[in-house]
Amino acid sequence: MTITHRVLHPKPIGSIDEYIRHLAGGQGLERARALDPWDVIDIVESSGLRGRGGAGFPTGRKWRTVRENLSTSLPATVVVNAAEGEPGTFKDRTILRRNPYHVLEGALIAAHVCEAAQVVVALKRSFETEVARMRAAVDEVKDAGWAGAVDVIVFEGPDAYLYGEETALLETLDGRLPFPRISPPFRRGVTEVVETSVDVSSGSGLSAHVEMAGPDHETSAPPALIDNVETLANVPRIIERGAEWFRSEGTHQSPGTIVCTITGEVERPDVGEVMLGTTLRQAIEEIGGGPKPGREIVAVLPGVSAAMVPAAALDTPLTYEDMAAIGSGLGSGSYYVIDDSVDAVAAIAGVSRFLAIESCGQCTPCKVDGLALADLLARVARSDAT
Repeated sequence: MTITHRVLHPKPIGSIDEYIRHLAGGQGLERARALDPWDVIDIVESSGLRGRGGAGFPTGRKWRTVRENLSTSLPATVVVNAAEGEPGTFKDRTILRRNPYHVLEGALIAAHVCEAAQVVVALKRSFETEVARMRAAVDEVKDAGWAGAVDVIVFEGPDAYLYGEETALLETLDGRLPFPRISPPFRRGVTEVVETSVDVSSGSGLSAHVEMAGPDHETSAPPALIDNVETLANVPRIIERGAEWFRSEGTHQSPGTIVCTITGEVERPDVGEVMLGTTLRQAIEEIGGGPKPGREIVAVLPGVSAAMVPAAALDTPLTYEDMAAIGSGLGSGSYYVIDDSVDAVAAIAGVSRFLAIESCGQCTPCKVDGLALADLLARVARSDAT
C-alpha cells in the first residue's frame, strides 16, 4: 500500500483540542515563533516542499522572495488559496473538511515569516460546507490564542475558474472582478496603493494597474504570500519535525506526498494521499479501485491544465520531473480516467471548450484562438472535420 496520512487524515478532526491531543497541533507554530523568520525559511527550503496547487513552485523560495520584498510602511498579507476550481479536483476541500487546523497553523507560521498582519482564507461562496467548517476553526484558533495580533478572516469569492489564479484572487480581495494582474504578488499584494479611476465598489473594470511595487520602484505596496491549502497543511510538521523527516517519503527531487483526486471511469471515485514516486497506475488502483470490470484505461486527463497521459504511460511515477518528462504535469493531483467506453476526442473537445470560455480575454490570442481550437475539436468529435 502506498496510501499515507500526512496531510489527509483518515477521519475528521472534530476540534482544535483533538488536533492538539492527537496530532501535536500547535507545536510547529510554537517552534516557528521561537526561531528567526530566516531560519524558518531555511527549513522550508531544505525540505524541498513545492506548491501543491498546480504550478509546483518551490515554497521556500516563494517565502524568501516575499520576505525580501516587504514594504517599509505597510504589513504583508498571507492568503490561503482555497478557491479550488480545476475540474475533477476535490483534494483541498477534502483536506479542509477533515482538518482545517493544520492549514491555519501553516498560514500563521507563514505570517510569522513575513510579518503579516492578516491571514485571509479565500474560498468560493458556493463551498458552503468548507466555509462553515473554516469559520468555526478560525474562531477556535483565535480562542486558543494562536492568532495573537494576526487578524484571521474567511473570504467568500465568486465561482469563476479565474478566481483560483493568485493575482486574480488578489483583485477580488481588493473589490474587483477576478482578472489576472501583471504585477506578481511579491510586488503588489492585497492592499492597494495606486491611483485608480475604476469604481471598485461596482465590481466592474479590468485589472488595469500595471505599476510594479517594491524596493526598486516608486510605489510601496506590501506583498502577499499566497499558498495552496495542501501546501500550508504540510508546513507545521516540517517545522516541528524537520526537513529530513519530510524527505523521508517521496523522491529526492520530489519529496513528500501528494493528495490525489481520482474520478471518471473507475470503481470508486475518491480522494487519497500517496507518496510522491507512486505510479499513476498505483494511485488509480489504490484510491479509485482501478478501472471498471471488463474495461481498459485508454488515457488519463490531469485536470484541464496538462497534457493527456496515454495508457502506455500509466506506470510513470507521480513526481514533478517524471510527469514533465512525458510531456504532461503533476498539477494539482487530479486525474480523470477515460476507458474504452468513452470518446476521448469528445472529452478533449470539452476540456478545450472549458478553457476557451474561462479565459479572461485580456489578451486576444488566448480567447479567440482558444475558441477556434475548441470548435475544431468539436468538429472532430462529430466526425465532421476535413
